[in-house]
Amino acid sequence: MEKIILITGGGRGIGASCALLAAEQGYAVCIAYRADEAAAAEVVAAIRTRGGKALAFQADVSDEDAVKALFAHIDTHLGRLTALINNAGILFPQMRVEQMDAARINRLLSTNVTGSFLCAREAVRRMSTRHGGLGGSIVNISSRAAVLGAPGEYVDYAASKAAQDALTIGLSKEVANEKIRVNGVRPGLIHTDIHASGGEPGRISRLQSSVPMARGGEPQEVARAALWLLSDQASYTTGSFIDVSGGR
Repeated sequence: MEKIILITGGGRGIGASCALLAAEQGYAVCIAYRADEAAAAEVVAAIRTRGGKALAFQADVSDEDAVKALFAHIDTHLGRLTALINNAGILFPQMRVEQMDAARINRLLSTNVTGSFLCAREAVRRMSTRHGGLGGSIVNISSRAAVLGAPGEYVDYAASKAAQDALTIGLSKEVANEKIRVNGVRPGLIHTDIHASGGEPGRISRLQSSVPMARGGEPQEVARAALWLLSDQASYTTGSFIDVSGGR
């Protein structure tokens, strides 16, 4: 069976590292991106240069019709999906809860939570033995913020990731006897552009003293955990989490 993977938010950071590693491990890769077409194209080109199979597709995962179109595109151009990494996620500038408005909260939840649910739904419809599938694996990229709460900065983001963790646990139990495993990875302070989106590009430098390992992590370190959970080496692991956070 050919290994076919979808990685949402796959053009940059953790998603891009997951895409490159997945291709090295023999997956045909679909990268979903919301806006940065050039970054996604660069990852696709890197995979193809190394002899792998990859394509990119523009989709806002908070939009149900866009998600349906994304999965239909994979069906047509790659085949039946066997793996999903729900990586797409956004955050907004740091602020306290008392400063947040509904528009910010709803926009964040629609991407980080609704998007994960929609992509997981479409993946299950293709992987589940109930629907004629041969099984598969889903990894949700959460965050240590789901446990720590991100006070004074990103409580809304932390809440969205806690919801994603609940999806991981609940869905894993729903589909465990349908040959689908569902797990999560919770990155800590990782060197990606997301900190600039929050208004503090140097956030890791400020906080790394709170990390027992005294450094920020690299996207590749998160990717290795995600790809292990997708692999047959994790064949008896579902509803579980790997914290990639340097002990924080």
